[in-house]
Amino acid sequence: MASKPYIVALEEHYHDPDIVAAMSGQMEGRRNERLKAKLDDLGAIRIKDMDESGVDFQVLSHGAPSAQRLNANEGPVLARRVNDRLAEAVAANPKRFAAFGALPTAEPKAAADELERVVTKHGFVGAMVHGLCNGVFFDDKRFWPILERAAALDVPLYLHPGVPHPTVIELYFKDYMQKHPGIATAGWGFTMETATLAIRMVLSGALDAYPNLRLILGHMGETIPFSSWRIDMTLGRDGEHGKGFRQRFQEHFYVTTSGFFSSNALRCVVNEMGVDRVMFSIDYPFVENRPGTKWADEIDLAPSDKEKILSGNAKRILKLKV
Repeated sequence: MASKPYIVALEEHYHDPDIVAAMSGQMEGRRNERLKAKLDDLGAIRIKDMDESGVDFQVLSHGAPSAQRLNANEGPVLARRVNDRLAEAVAANPKRFAAFGALPTAEPKAAADELERVVTKHGFVGAMVHGLCNGVFFDDKRFWPILERAAALDVPLYLHPGVPHPTVIELYFKDYMQKHPGIATAGWGFTMETATLAIRMVLSGALDAYPNLRLILGHMGETIPFSSWRIDMTLGRDGEHGKGFRQRFQEHFYVTTSGFFSSNALRCVVNEMGVDRVMFSIDYPFVENRPGTKWADEIDLAPSDKEKILSGNAKRILKLKV
């Protein structure tokens, strides 16, 4: 009988009490007491869920909006405290957890310094940014010090969804929000928001300025792998010279399976990106572990490719010592 594959999941969330308090009820995703209990736990409940479903290792990250909506005065102090508390949880279970840091993006220089601190002091494997940074897309040049520092440290930044701008929700989704509130979030709004950010990152020039910069997108790449050829062809009409959109995207982005357990979508992503750029994720606790690991059992790829997706690529890209 073949041994069970080692499984690393790397878009797995929690909530810190200080950020929850600072957000005054504005945290995304705290929908019921059962979910709150899982988001608030970095110990027994989480590890029990992992053990029962076959998840060997999680890369922990604060749920949206994390530190993105904090102001420039409170953000750096609070993010430091939150990251130190997360580091304690990882240190308590180093064989089960690693971490992405939370960044106080309202103060970009402080955010870059905090990224360096958590990587060099705590061994964090990168950082996660959630959606708009107080209404501004993360490709804006004011945030480039963070990109520069990530490239210098050789750690990735995970571009995670956040709730779209209120104007977008009003214009695009209002008619259907009462009956289908998910249309503005994981049903479509998250994808639209994060795919737009990814395209803007490529067009911004940041990838040329920082050729070592590595970025991660969840949810099978937020539709970009499926659309990449057409985006590239269309933007090529604008007189783009040298590397086009598709090549830049394929060179700088990695994709995870978080909350998207479709074998058809996986085949598309692997064909477009190459198997070395795809990593397994679940999106716990917003998505339960068991459906993810059940789907992982069913992935119809060569054993060596399946091993890369389930753990090998994450170990290599994040430099995990597991």
